[in-house]
Amino acid sequence: MLTVLANGLDIAYDVHGAGPPVVLLHGATSAGREDFAAQIPLLARAFLVHVPDARGHAGTRWDAADGFRYDWLVEDLEGFVDAIGLTTFHLVGFSMGAMTALQFAARHPERLRTLALVGITTQREPRASTARRLMDPARVDREDPAWAAELGRRHDPVQGEGAWRRLLPAIAADVAAQPLLAPRDLRRIELPALVVCGDRDPFVPVDHAWGISRLLPDGRLLVAPDCGHVVTVRRAGLFNEALAGFYRSTEATARARARPPDPPPDGDPGSLALAANAPRRTGTEAGWLDERRR
Repeated sequence: MLTVLANGLDIAYDVHGAGPPVVLLHGATSAGREDFAAQIPLLARAFLVHVPDARGHAGTRWDAADGFRYDWLVEDLEGFVDAIGLTTFHLVGFSMGAMTALQFAARHPERLRTLALVGITTQREPRASTARRLMDPARVDREDPAWAAELGRRHDPVQGEGAWRRLLPAIAADVAAQPLLAPRDLRRIELPALVVCGDRDPFVPVDHAWGISRLLPDGRLLVAPDCGHVVTVRRAGLFNEALAGFYRSTEATARARARPPDPPPDGDPGSLALAANAPRRTGTEAGWLDERRR
């Protein structure tokens, strides 16, 4: 795992593949390599995939006792992409990462080629009450010891033993207090956007996701059937197909939004750079799916 100094943090991140840049933002309490485990190998065949850890999570050290705010996560993202030299890029966010992505898009729409949001609502409830209930460390210890062990395995090596017990309530408190985006903020995000939710997501009612997709000027909606919050894991195949179709249908717009344009790979000016050991792909940002269908 690599690290880069950005916004006063040593942000840990992974890089995979080659091609146009995409940044994947994970959900609260998790890590990108887990939330996007089913997407990274496929995206890496046609994109340069950056997967940073949010502050206080996995490899990016931060003690939540010193505070935890979503606007800090937006500033972390801005610092991260500046530090690694990304002027424009594709952005995918899940849950907490989706809120970060949406807020970044509202501030800096000109920097994004496309936007994909999974499992987020711009309304306070039921997100705040669900987070307060699920992110209670005493409840986790009592009712879900397997998750407690998983949180320790994920965060303790860098954050310190038991740091997740400070992180969870800090996240829940911020969800209950953070400023919310208004409809006028969403209408300013004039770029291709995909909004995704599960039809049984306890955080995001389907009508909330539908409302976001309607307010975004170029929004699309995917509702994953018989699925809860973690669509990227529980309905990975469906999500991957939808994401590929989204990138295919928005390729011309994404290229026009790129500053500067992506250089073609040496000796193959009509296609994307290829990931190591990947079979030859088509000349589209979603060419990996075209290859799978042949």
